[in-house]
This record gives sequence, structure tokens and C-alpha cells, in this order.
Amino acid sequence: MMRRLLGLGLGFYFRRLERFHAERVPAAGPLLFASNHPNSLTDSFVIGASVPRKVNFVATVQLFRFGPVRWLLSRCGVIPLNRASDDPRAMRTVAATFAACFRVLERGEAVGIFPEGITYEDSQLKAVKSGAARLALALEHRHGGRLGLQIVPVGLTYSAKELYRSDALIHFGEPVRVADFLAGYAERRKECIHKLTAEIEQRIQALILRLPQLEQARVAAGVKRLYLDRLLLGNSVVREPVSPGAEELLLSQRIVEVVEHVFRTQAERAAAFAAKLDAYERWLARLRVADEDLALFPDKRRLARQSLGWALLAALGAPLAAYGWAHRLLPYALVKWAERRFTQPGKRKAQTATAALVAGTVGFGAFYGACVLVCHQLLGWPASFWYALSLPAASLLAHYYLREARRLAASVRNTLVLARAPMSARRLLARRAELIAEIEAVRAEWARRPLAGGPRQAN
Repeated sequence: MMRRLLGLGLGFYFRRLERFHAERVPAAGPLLFASNHPNSLTDSFVIGASVPRKVNFVATVQLFRFGPVRWLLSRCGVIPLNRASDDPRAMRTVAATFAACFRVLERGEAVGIFPEGITYEDSQLKAVKSGAARLALALEHRHGGRLGLQIVPVGLTYSAKELYRSDALIHFGEPVRVADFLAGYAERRKECIHKLTAEIEQRIQALILRLPQLEQARVAAGVKRLYLDRLLLGNSVVREPVSPGAEELLLSQRIVEVVEHVFRTQAERAAAFAAKLDAYERWLARLRVADEDLALFPDKRRLARQSLGWALLAALGAPLAAYGWAHRLLPYALVKWAERRFTQPGKRKAQTATAALVAGTVGFGAFYGACVLVCHQLLGWPASFWYALSLPAASLLAHYYLREARRLAASVRNTLVLARAPMSARRLLARRAELIAEIEAVRAEWARRPLAGGPRQAN
């Protein structure tokens, strides 16, 4: 029941939950999921809803201090962990947490753990702590290497984790057999733990986007904004059939790889490109114009057709959007209050989804239930049934209507700015073309770059 409720809540909060290589998750046997942790408690919900078996997660005891969350976690099988940062006496209770995990795994079930030990705002993997490796090796050693415990690394990527109706990608790695790291465990315990910890960190890192140092990260982000659409259209990098989110992740990883290579081998060229990119983006910011609107500006007929089409849809959808917002406004206000009340300023982006999921499930569920009850009392069964069906759809329509109306207004404004400054528009377009030509040149050189195993395939 709780699993279905969480799945329903996730389905409303996220536009898309994409599972990549879910077939790598063993269907039976003791299993330890080790994942990055960019989105607080929501990470547990997302992983739990993405696999066909129950996952018992380990979470900080701090989450159990708020009554409604404690009730929810207890029914989801979450195992509390009292870390040293939570309580000076924490180490006395770690053994109890390990014992609880041992009991679950010895029954052949699954446990989820976030080995970084913290949740965080950015998307970069933090230092992986040794807890997951210690737990896994201690249990496998207790059973003489015959338990068959496996660790499945998980990479979580969110398109905009703090925004409603964003996307999430759950990327599963190949399982790691814990018994393979047991050799010499009795004599070299720390060495075995360190080796398995390094393996876990390396495998999680391979499943997410690793950004290099700040300057390279900024250039990689700029290349992605300018060129990702072209890579998606003519993709020869990703050979296997994948979902859109997984394809974007794999292409983004390749962009980072190439950017790092150019910075390492052609520093002057990389610096010159970074300077051009910086000047281009400063000019866009000064005019408050988006790159995608600039790219469409030369095709004025297409831009006019697009704007006219959006305006027509806005006119037709206004009554339905008003109906949706009339039922959405009060629970939406509750969600926004919860986001402010139950998130910390330094971790707001990482905690917003969790607060919104819990408050939205309670607020929208209670308000819509009350509306349907009133309708049933006044109009009876058939009317209340169709009324109940209309509420979720109208709420989603209201959200998308407002979002697209804002995008339309921004697009129209950008078009007017460019039309009033045609010289600036032409210069910006010329700089954009120079940047894309440089990207194309580097891509061609990268495709011809020889590898140890033979010639590189074009990408």
C-alpha cells in the first residue's frame, strides 16, 4: 500500500522517471544498493519505486524527529542510523544499525545505503565513506563468503530536482560480488575495506555526470547548451537503444571527456574558446536573451508560426487552466509553505522535493477528497466520479499552462529585443556560429584520434 502511494506521489511530482539498465538488478538474493545522494529522502523513494523488490533503506536518525516523516519512514522499512555528526554517542549505535541490516540481508532481502553519508545541493559525487564496504564485508565474512551478497551501484541524475514536473534518471550499474573482495580479510581488514570502497566510488561515479574543475565545468556546460541538440539529432556515440534521459547523460559524459582532453592537451586553444564563450554569454545576459530564441531568430517565419501557435493554445486552454487553478491554489500554497518551513537554507534544493512530495500527498489528497465528498453530497454518484477524475488532469494542465505562458512571454520579449537591435543580433549569431564551428572542429579531431585498440569510430 505504502509503495503504491509513494509511486503515485512520485508520478505526480516528476514528469518522467527513467530506469536505465534495470535488468542488472538481481531478482532474488541479498542485495545492497549503493547510490549517490543528491536529493535527500526523495532518493530513497525513487530507488524503491524503480525496482520490483522491497528495499530497506538506511537513513540518518534526524529524519525520524518529525512525526509525520517518522510514521512514513517506519512503514517503508527505513533503518535509522545515528551518525557521529548527529550525536557524539553515535558510534555506540552503529553496531545496532549493522545488526538490523544483517538481519534483512540474511533473509535474502535488499538494503539501500548512501555511502557519501550526506545529501548535498550540487550534482557532484562527494567522498564515499567506508560504511557500505564495512557492512558488506563483515556480513559476507561472517558467512564464510557463501552468503552471495552483491552490491548494485546506482547513479541518480535529476534534471532540476527542486522543480515540480522535472525528470529523474535512475542508472543501475553491474553488480559487485562482495566475496571477490574477501581475500585476506582476516589479516588485512582495512585494506579490503579500502579496496571495496574505492570500487564502489568508481562505479557510482561512472553512472553520473562527473564535472571537472570549475573552468572546465563552465565550458562543458556551455558546449552542452550550444551543441547537445545537434548531438541528439545525429547521435553516433550511444550505440544501444536508451531512454532520452540516459542518452543525454551519456552524451554529456562524452562532452566532459572531450573538454578535459582539450584543456589537457591544447591549453591555449581551450582558453581562447573559453574567452569567446564567456563574451558570448555575457552579451546574452546583458540583453536578457536566451540562446534558444537567438538560434530561432533568423527563421522569422518559423518563429512567428511558433508564437502564433502557442498564443492560440493559450487562448483555448485558459478556461481549463482556470478550473485547475481554482482547485489547485489552496493545496499549492500548503506545499510552498512546507518547502519554506521544512527545508534548510543551505540544503534547500536537495530537500525541496521531499518536502513537496510529503506535503503535496497530504494537501492535495485531503483537499481533493473534501471537494469530491461535497460534490457527491450535492450531485450524487456519477457526477462525483467524473469530477474526481477531472481534478488531477486539470491540476497538471494548470501547471503546464502557467509554465508555458511564462515561456511564451519570455520568447516574445526576446524576439522584440532582437528585432529592435538587429546589429547586435547579427553579431551574436556570428559569434554563436564561430563557437559551433570550433566545437565541430574538435569533434572531428576527436573522431580521428587513434586509440590503443584501433581507430576510433566517428561520433
